[in-house]
Amino acid sequence: MKQIVHFIIVALLAMVVMTACINDDYTTSASDVLTFSTDTVTFDTVITQQGTPTKQFVVYNRSKKQVKISSIKVVGNENGRFFINVDGVKGEEFHDVDIRGGDSIYVFVECKVNATENKEDLLEVTDKIEFVTNGVTQHVVLKAWGQDVIIIEGDTLTEDLHLTAERPYVIYDTLVVPPGVQLTVDPGAQLLFHQGALLRVYGKMTAVGTPEQNIVMRGDRLDHVVGDISFDILSGQWGGMVFGYGSYDNELAYVVMRGSEVGIHCSSTDPSQRTLHLFNCVVHNSSSSLLTSLNARIDAEGTEFSDAAAGVVHIIGGTAHFVNCTFANYYLFAPVSEPLVNVWKSHATEEVLPLTCYLDNCVIYGLAKDINAGILDEYDVYLRNCLLKSGGTDDTHFLNCVWEGDPKFYTVRDDYIFDYRLHNGSDAIGRGDRSLCPESARYDRYGNDRFAREAIDLGAYVWIPETTE
Repeated sequence: MKQIVHFIIVALLAMVVMTACINDDYTTSASDVLTFSTDTVTFDTVITQQGTPTKQFVVYNRSKKQVKISSIKVVGNENGRFFINVDGVKGEEFHDVDIRGGDSIYVFVECKVNATENKEDLLEVTDKIEFVTNGVTQHVVLKAWGQDVIIIEGDTLTEDLHLTAERPYVIYDTLVVPPGVQLTVDPGAQLLFHQGALLRVYGKMTAVGTPEQNIVMRGDRLDHVVGDISFDILSGQWGGMVFGYGSYDNELAYVVMRGSEVGIHCSSTDPSQRTLHLFNCVVHNSSSSLLTSLNARIDAEGTEFSDAAAGVVHIIGGTAHFVNCTFANYYLFAPVSEPLVNVWKSHATEEVLPLTCYLDNCVIYGLAKDINAGILDEYDVYLRNCLLKSGGTDDTHFLNCVWEGDPKFYTVRDDYIFDYRLHNGSDAIGRGDRSLCPESARYDRYGNDRFAREAIDLGAYVWIPETTE
């Protein structure tokens, strides 16, 4: 009983002490002003007419007494508008906001940038939140950059469409290119896809960039996940590209496609006609696979296929030919569930399809098995002068291969660096067969000459010697 009484007395004394530490008197001193967790709230590039993610900062009262903030408001900017929420309450202007001694409140900020006639340059939007306390005015600066875009709502085209590099395009839902209609994309164009958006092609697509002006296809989140980590490193931000039955002679050159759910899907009933040609492209970072071909004809030169949860490439029947391509998998967001290269004669319906697949002068390397080996005797599949991570020996299907090789990529997975060019000492240097590389694929995506040396390098990129100063 005495212990219980003693405990109650101690608890009451603690409550008295804690209460005594809180001073409910207000300070009116001009020296008792606010401090902030930051002096500037900066938003990443904002697509005009779209809202931003919410950012926050903390307002502190370092005084022992309460402070009354007479006014909190956004001063105002004609190029855009910042919206604030003070400690859970939305509004345009706040008065007589109390912060107890030694306490703090949160201020949340969002931004919407007005559309302009600005065609190319980013529009800077600056503003400030004004705090008036004890007659003293303080500010937190607000900054954002607005990018004007052209909106394409999900639709089925009724005529040919030509996309230019004048402004980025934001694509919502599914854009369908029906039979008999052509989609043409100019060098330097940017196609930003909203969450879940797909591009379905049943007609024809021609997207030909240049080494200086790549065509970019990615998600429309231009901000950061946290700190300096951009949304651009995340997979699954948009659907992907689907080339359906009856779509032939599609051309992608110097296209950088990243962050999708399904990568590129191709389906055909006639593999004698080419469905898709990829030249000096990058297909990167998919939450499933990067290229899936069902009974189609696929040709690719100088192309990087990198990072996917369900393996990099799946060839199911049809014809495929890859020359000086890099198949790499350092996928960041989940365990890799399939080999990098998968070749099959049948699909879910168990229909057996003719299959011919050649991989010449390629690099196949990553966190999973190289290829679904062990059953290639049943397939018309050949790897000639390819670098493989696994051990083995040449046979009917593997010719002049580099076994247990290391391409020494520049990739540093833990630092979010995914660069599949070759370091000095790479086992891919000079191990290619020049006769397997056509003249049309002489230059890599950066304009480097594969034929500058007698023996060509394996993979999508020409090795450039590193010099030490």
